[in-house]
Amino acid sequence: MQPTRIGPYSIDRKIGAGGMGTVYLAHHVESGQQAAVKVLSSSLAGESGLVARFSREIDALTELSNPHVIEIYESGVDEQTYYFAMEYVDGETIADRLKREKRIEWETVIELSVQICTALKAAHDAGIIHRDLKPSNLLVTGDDQIKLADFGIAQIFAGQKLTMTGGILGTAEFMSPEQAQGQRATKKSDLYSLGAVMYAMLTGRPPFTGKTAVEVLQKHRFNQFDAPRLILPDIPIWLDDVVCQLLEKDPDKRFPDAYVLSLRLKEIPRKVELAGLQETRTAAPVVYNADGTTVAISSQPELGPGDGTLMRDLLRAEIDRQQQPSRVGRLLDNSWFLVAVLVVLIAGGYYALQPAELTPQQKFSAGEKLMQHPAGADWMTARDEFFLPLVADDPLAWEAKVAVHLEQIQQYELELRLSPGKLKKKREPARNDAERFLRLAQHYREIGDVGRSRNILTSLTELLDEQGEHQLYRDQAQKMLAELDGTTPSTDNRGEILKSAMQRADEFANADKPNEARAIYESIIALYGSDPAVADEVRIAIEKRDQLVNLTQPSPPADN
Repeated sequence: MQPTRIGPYSIDRKIGAGGMGTVYLAHHVESGQQAAVKVLSSSLAGESGLVARFSREIDALTELSNPHVIEIYESGVDEQTYYFAMEYVDGETIADRLKREKRIEWETVIELSVQICTALKAAHDAGIIHRDLKPSNLLVTGDDQIKLADFGIAQIFAGQKLTMTGGILGTAEFMSPEQAQGQRATKKSDLYSLGAVMYAMLTGRPPFTGKTAVEVLQKHRFNQFDAPRLILPDIPIWLDDVVCQLLEKDPDKRFPDAYVLSLRLKEIPRKVELAGLQETRTAAPVVYNADGTTVAISSQPELGPGDGTLMRDLLRAEIDRQQQPSRVGRLLDNSWFLVAVLVVLIAGGYYALQPAELTPQQKFSAGEKLMQHPAGADWMTARDEFFLPLVADDPLAWEAKVAVHLEQIQQYELELRLSPGKLKKKREPARNDAERFLRLAQHYREIGDVGRSRNILTSLTELLDEQGEHQLYRDQAQKMLAELDGTTPSTDNRGEILKSAMQRADEFANADKPNEARAIYESIIALYGSDPAVADEVRIAIEKRDQLVNLTQPSPPADN
């Protein structure tokens, strides 16, 4: 029987069910906020230690904020029914999409996977491991935006036993070998699962299947899968390499983290485009014999001369021999030979003109040289052509060395997004709250409200950590504050306006026109009351307004 209310949520309808419980579409009875409410099955509620694990994991997840992660609103218990409310996504899962389309185009697979990397990076940075990444936990909106659900659910139910494919601990087809062996899951376990999900999106099937979960898990540990290109040859070789590296049995052979993986994925479309521009292929037609051998189309059986024409043919052959050019001449007179020579010359010239492959150190030096130029396109070239490929190829050797340059470029890109021209044009939404507040501070600065801009920036520097993923935004806030301190005296002309208004109000007050004077003082208070830069002037305006109010109030009647 479907409940009508769970905690503060009124149930609208059932939208899903699984091994761990049922999901309902609901809305908050007070705020009206729509939510998906997941109710745990009664059989699970009695599991030893589940309540403590449930509370611990859900509390951690409520702190996780990322546009590609389902937001957890709250959790609780209602008459022995454990539940948690989360963001409702109007879309379908990757599993549903694969059932409908069988396979997903490789370009879309890359786009979706990069978004998943973004979600995983945010979670891993917060110390949260998903542990159960699979197609049914990946929701896709109508505009192909990924939302990752059920973070840490496998850990909540760690006491349960896995008895069948798709059991409570997670779908066996997408589990890492170390999880299958009973070891603790790490961020690289999530990367393995992502590799299995990518494999399924590309080929329409997981890398390993079996009749039981145990059989599938054993295959994850010991068997070798078919490379995606063996199933679908149209997949780019670079994407095939990425999936195969993600599915390495040894976690150390996988990508170091989701960020590096996202960099490698973003390179693939560009590599495919460049390869398409450089590819020149010619094919000569051949005829296949019954035994599988080939012959040229122009091959014809030779016929011997007849007896009556023997002498004539001998005489004609001698004349032709004398008239025919030499072997070299015949070759030079052959158009196909000349075309072949031209192709060889062009190819040789092309390869001769190609720059020699740079060593990693040469790439790093070239990138550093570009970073000495003013911020701009050269910095982007340094990142895309040198620094990111170095990190993707050998993260252990180069990630720390290029980090300072990548941070500089990130800072420049953030400044670019906050520039006045960008703010006036249609732009992408702010990537997080920190960027939203920086934009707001920049807006107030542009319209001349330096005080509000300074208040926002000061609060932001206090709010954000000095280290971590928000350090970039804290540094930018400090830089903008320094710019405000340096430009306020010369650019802030509000002092003249305020001074003129105060003089006019004083003139009205001295001319016995208290109502006109009070109106000006109140306008000053309303417009400048929240601006700390003119706090003294506002205080004086308040005092003078109050004096006028006292003067204009009627005196109480005298006692007789």
